[in-house]
Amino acid sequence: MTGVGRKALVIEDEKQIVDIVSFHLRREGFETLVAYDGAQGLQMALKEAPDIILLDVMLPEMDGFAVCRELRKTDPLTPVLMLTAREDESDKVLGLELGADDYITKPFGVKELMARVRANVRRSAHEAKRAEPEEVLTVGGISLHTGRMSATVNGAPVELSQREYDLLYYLISRLDRVVSREELMENVWNFAYYGDLRAVDVAVRRLREKIEANPAEPVHILTRRGAGYLFASGKA
Repeated sequence: MTGVGRKALVIEDEKQIVDIVSFHLRREGFETLVAYDGAQGLQMALKEAPDIILLDVMLPEMDGFAVCRELRKTDPLTPVLMLTAREDESDKVLGLELGADDYITKPFGVKELMARVRANVRRSAHEAKRAEPEEVLTVGGISLHTGRMSATVNGAPVELSQREYDLLYYLISRLDRVVSREELMENVWNFAYYGDLRAVDVAVRRLREKIEANPAEPVHILTRRGAGYLFASGKA
């Protein structure tokens, strides 16, 4: 099973939801840890090093946004799946901006939730085990070091999350080719279904802020309206 030997942390204050989610995580083979408030959840996330975190937005002590923000200061890699009862698009986008990998709106179907858990854990495990020989891809001052999965801009190191690195690698590997948001969702997010495409737009925006001199007028990651994104070589 996907989760054998892995830990999942559920940070959620509704016991009924905790019980249901924990039951299905255990069926997937996960050891399941639970926190009922945000402060405790953050402590457990930093101490226990889970393989995935299911994080509710509305929590006592410390809300899910604050938990995600603090977690990402020291842990940019652990997949975070946010659980939200809010339909407001701004709340969903905020979670992604703060570094969440995915979100699902309550009430959710257990099958869809488990599919998203599996997809995020599979991607994370694949990247952790990937042992490529060191290769440096350089385009317009931006260099990707594939062996250690890091990036530099004009020689200066840039701190990227795993998702941001994967996105940059995918775009550079398809230099000057327009890549649709659906293709990115399927190959970078590794979802067998098409999730919310806003996650792609948010990730592109965050990546531009880290590698573009002026994110408002990008010269590397360009938008082709109605078609997708491309990484430009700068060649005519």
